[in-house]
Amino acid sequence: MRPIRAAIPTTAEIRALFGAYRRATDVDVGTLTAELDDEPDAMLLDLLAEPFASVEDVDDRLSRAETYLRERNDGRAVFLTVYTRMTEAVADGLETGFFDDSEWVASYLVAFAERYRRALVAFERRAFGSSSLPHAWLLGFEAAVRGENLVLQDALSGINAHITYDLTYTLRDVGIDPDRDRKRTDHDRINAVLARLVSAVQEALVAVYDAAGVSGAEALFDPLDDRLMLLGLEGSREFAWRNAVLLADLPAWLGERYVGWRTRTASTGAAALVLAPRIDSETRSALKEVEDDVLTLTAFRDELERRLPPPVPDERAGE
Repeated sequence: MRPIRAAIPTTAEIRALFGAYRRATDVDVGTLTAELDDEPDAMLLDLLAEPFASVEDVDDRLSRAETYLRERNDGRAVFLTVYTRMTEAVADGLETGFFDDSEWVASYLVAFAERYRRALVAFERRAFGSSSLPHAWLLGFEAAVRGENLVLQDALSGINAHITYDLTYTLRDVGIDPDRDRKRTDHDRINAVLARLVSAVQEALVAVYDAAGVSGAEALFDPLDDRLMLLGLEGSREFAWRNAVLLADLPAWLGERYVGWRTRTASTGAAALVLAPRIDSETRSALKEVEDDVLTLTAFRDELERRLPPPVPDERAGE
């Protein structure tokens, strides 16, 4: 993809960037600091203080962090419940030869998790002005800690920040050259894994709501990612790849500035949309009541486990 072509936003990106720009919100660091007046969690920081060293290290420490947060009913556990399953699925794909360039995908997996680790550590240390803590993560973490979100919002705010923002710079960190087409194919195969996982999240939530007598939940969340994310899951990953092409092919002074604006605008605007969705107050209250009474974070984890598809598709994506 030639850089000049990649630099021209697609129609979907134009709509998303315009929508994000209208919804983007300034982050009042002073207010956040006052609201989060508790001390940083020393145990969580100790667990995640060091950079990830391998796929196995990512799997181990993210799983322990998910358990730690979930047992404390911390809303940040919701995204980790989803993310650890994605990590496990990609790791299984590495073992079974699902990817063409296993070494690159392993580096991709570690670098991607490292972006999340750095953001969570910066938030926990209250380093709200840190470059490691993009606004999309800051908004999502702060809302999750307050405990006012629906489980769906906590899941999607994390997915948005990690894909719409972090993935661009993960691809830059690991490089998309040489063999760009081969790496793009593996990038698309991870898309297939993620799409199936998000579908399982939707099914798990709908099952819990339906069992509690909240009708219409399936229509509300269908399609889950497209309804609440400006670019959708597939579009967000395409957005990240196009950004990586720009960073690789444009002069650094231009690519960094242009891509920085694109990622900040899209991810922050989508975060604002996810955290304030257009759901009528009556429906939202009914869903929140079910979650408070029935849907503990462990119940969500267990329901998701029951609905998870096999680790990787039977056939390679797109082949």
